[in-house]
Amino acid sequence: MIHGHVFVAAPLVGAIYAITCTPFIEIGTHKGCRYKNLLVSYSERCAYFRQGTPVNVPAPRPAELSSHLRNDIRLLGKTLGEVIRECEGKAIYNTIERLRRAAVAFRREGKIKDSELLEKQIKGLDDQEATSVIRAFTYFLHLSNIAEDRDQNRRQRRYALTETKPQRGSLQHAIEFLKDKGVGSRKIRRYLEDACIVAVLTAHPTEVQRKSTLDVHREIATQLSHRDTTLTSAEEEWLQQRLTGLVETLWQTRLLRRQKLTVHDEIDNALGFYQSTFFKAIPRLYQDLAQWLQRPGHSIFQVGATPLPPFLRMGSWIGGDRDGNPNVNAATLEQALLRQAGAVLQHYLQEVKDLGTELSISQTLGTVSPEMLALAAASQDSSPHRADEPYRRACIHLYARLAATAQALTDRPLALHPTYPAPAYRVAAEFQADLQTIADSLAGHHSGLVGLLHLNSLIQAVSVFGFHLATIDLRQSSDVHERVLTELFKAAGACVNGQAVDYATLSEEDRIALLRREILETRPLVSPWINYSAETEKELAILRAAAAGRQRYGQQAIQQAIVSHTETLSDLLEILVLQQETGLIVPPSGHASAQADQGLMVVPLFETIPDLERGPEIMAAWLDLPEVATRIRRTHGGIQEVMLGYSDSNKDGGFLTSNWTLYHAERQLVEVFKKHKTRLRLFHGRGGSVGRGGGSSFDAILAQPPGTVNGQIRLTEQGEVIQSKYKDTEVGRWHLELLTAATLEASLTPHQPASQTEDENMARYGAVLNLMSATAQKTYRELVYQTPGFADYFFASTPILEIAGLNIGSRPAARKPSQRIEDLRAIPWGFSWAQCRLMLTGWFGLGTAMQSYLEQGGPGCPVHRSERLDQLRSMARDWPFFYTLLSNTEMVLAKTDLAIAKRYSKLVPDKSLREHVFGRIEQEHALTLAMFKQVTQRELLDDNLPLRVSLGERFAYIDPLNHLQVELLRRHRAQRPATRQAGEESSSQRAIHMTINGIAAGLRNSG
Repeated sequence: MIHGHVFVAAPLVGAIYAITCTPFIEIGTHKGCRYKNLLVSYSERCAYFRQGTPVNVPAPRPAELSSHLRNDIRLLGKTLGEVIRECEGKAIYNTIERLRRAAVAFRREGKIKDSELLEKQIKGLDDQEATSVIRAFTYFLHLSNIAEDRDQNRRQRRYALTETKPQRGSLQHAIEFLKDKGVGSRKIRRYLEDACIVAVLTAHPTEVQRKSTLDVHREIATQLSHRDTTLTSAEEEWLQQRLTGLVETLWQTRLLRRQKLTVHDEIDNALGFYQSTFFKAIPRLYQDLAQWLQRPGHSIFQVGATPLPPFLRMGSWIGGDRDGNPNVNAATLEQALLRQAGAVLQHYLQEVKDLGTELSISQTLGTVSPEMLALAAASQDSSPHRADEPYRRACIHLYARLAATAQALTDRPLALHPTYPAPAYRVAAEFQADLQTIADSLAGHHSGLVGLLHLNSLIQAVSVFGFHLATIDLRQSSDVHERVLTELFKAAGACVNGQAVDYATLSEEDRIALLRREILETRPLVSPWINYSAETEKELAILRAAAAGRQRYGQQAIQQAIVSHTETLSDLLEILVLQQETGLIVPPSGHASAQADQGLMVVPLFETIPDLERGPEIMAAWLDLPEVATRIRRTHGGIQEVMLGYSDSNKDGGFLTSNWTLYHAERQLVEVFKKHKTRLRLFHGRGGSVGRGGGSSFDAILAQPPGTVNGQIRLTEQGEVIQSKYKDTEVGRWHLELLTAATLEASLTPHQPASQTEDENMARYGAVLNLMSATAQKTYRELVYQTPGFADYFFASTPILEIAGLNIGSRPAARKPSQRIEDLRAIPWGFSWAQCRLMLTGWFGLGTAMQSYLEQGGPGCPVHRSERLDQLRSMARDWPFFYTLLSNTEMVLAKTDLAIAKRYSKLVPDKSLREHVFGRIEQEHALTLAMFKQVTQRELLDDNLPLRVSLGERFAYIDPLNHLQVELLRRHRAQRPATRQAGEESSSQRAIHMTINGIAAGLRNSG
């Protein structure tokens, strides 16, 4: 928050409310509310900042809204307290209350004696008491999150009911905003024909909650929603009984998984969000958008049934992302495709069944088109009761064909109702055509609005989901591709200039030449009579499974092959060769069909700082290749995707350098693609935490450099963010709407002025960021990679080893079995720092960078320190990139707690190492805070006191979990391994895992 602007770049702690100093049984909330700044276009933001005018955010009415939230939390807290006292007894309840009171008192008064009392009480708990306390605080945070999410829905509805203008971030607002800029409905529709907006679900392991728990959460939220209406006394009593029963269920449901998740479990978990959210939210979003794009004065009886082009779709990595995950193979990909097809076909079967019930129109009372009559005539339904009901007979026929399709695609009977043999649909477009026949008949004979009841939504769903549901990406490391090709060339006896090829030792130039020749070869490189290594066989098998999947479910089922750790041009050519060897690409020959599959788009993933810096050069060389340029034009519609890694670049170079390098790379990519007359689609590998690119997707899209969106964007939705954003239809719809609205505005707002503004900002401030980025990276790497013993400090002072043992995903926590920071995955790296309340992935190095610039300056910079300070303040006010960067840092600093982090540091047995490393962290934290205050001219969250108070009170319920975690880590690590059986989970270890769950639930965007 800068210069009076309300800006929540990340869902900070997920809730902005306060909790009173009353027992669980009488919990309430402080007067406060949740604000979100939905930014305007780039050029407007710059103008607003220069004028010193805050962005016009429609703020809710705090007093009215907080009362609802306060009452919900009081009710849930009281219910939880009653359940604890009933199930665990009064003694445990009193123990929990003593701890809670001490924690709240310390947060409110800041007295050391309260902190010492809290620590003393925690040390006195035995393992069983500790477990009960952990569960109590964890479940209270779960319930608080539910109440806050319900309040967000309530506030959005209240805004729609009371305000005359549509809410910023909504599609309706985006359309009106664009129309004010001269962009009409016709242009928006043309834009949608070529647009591609994809949310890609991944299985990255930061979702610590079980599906069983999440299911109860949804039901509690449903019951809470009933409180928004006036209830009779009997209804209130029944509601309270329902809530109590659900909280009892929650309390007695195992908090943790006993076994590690498999890839199949992850597939099923992801599919659950389609039933709860996507099947309803996405078609409704399309329908609303279609209505808002209607011409003014259009009669409601002239509603058309033509669906909008499927610009908004879903993607998935689950089952196809094998980078660092040995559990993903051809079988998991086949299962992912199969289960996705089964899920969407089951949905269609139920929808057609409901549609048949709904379309009771009699032929004797309404006209029916000849095409519709022909469709009804194909039905084998012989019931005399439906003789004059052609629409119902047609639906029976569609149901029979869908049942046959399901049997053909999944090898299982999915129909729940009797049917007859019928020809299966070959492709989803045939099914959609039949539905369109019904819709056109209704629309052409005074029944167009009947389609709005059910039919039009189903037609739109088929255009979006097809028979594949979501596009599954393949992802693998370039290192694996290199090893596979090294073996294939050697086994085939490949020669160059009469000498045997050792691909691994070739220069980059020779590799490119060899791979380009191989792409033109018609003879196979892979032989069925040669036994290859397990790794090579596995890679060939999954690519063959992808080819078979595209044949069976359609080409949209799998469209991208992402190459992790792309460092050279040859990394991209390698996967083209492998696609050709496995049937994904038909090699050039006179016998190849014009309709032959031309394979998957090769997508580079630039992750580390050096890779991001080389990315534009690699893409220029890639687009320069004639065979690649032809392939992009003919096969991929002139579009080339590039994926950017946020978490790995952060782990590699620190927060500031990661953000600046990403921003600079995007600008360079725009120029490269413009020169090569190719459309750029950026795929943002963002996570939940600020250190992994997390934050508001709406803000992030509008803050992109001009020209980087252009109607094409994909972004990952990972870990706990999936549950947070897509837990139900209302919440999911809003986040999808934000994503779509931001893309529309970023793409269609006349952006020539924005480009000029950006060029001005880069000319004015780019050199400053270059200097600060270099300093920040040096500072960060000196700590993380050059401090002797830092890895030992990290593994001892954080629960990283315990996180690795938590059953929250199928993927290992490290790429290699070692305790090197380089081998650790970026996700558990950031997750671990969040658990101990340091979050250094979101701020470390920034303080030194700003101080160094202020004190020393650099070439071409203002001479005097005061002038340089004015320059930084101008950057924070005028430049959306730097403004957003500082805002994200502010959110992380607000959640960082050095006092708690210091307790974790005491877990490091080497006192000298502990004091040296933590002292350096403490010093940088103090410096970052000081620099932030100097540049922004205020304290953290100084312009939003209710938010600051609210966070402090929420932390009062996270603090005890941190104290407990430290104590339990100390106990667990002191145990002799001989006292536990191999593989057995001790009570302290199980309790530690529960604290991880609770802290993650309290922080929400910690992964």
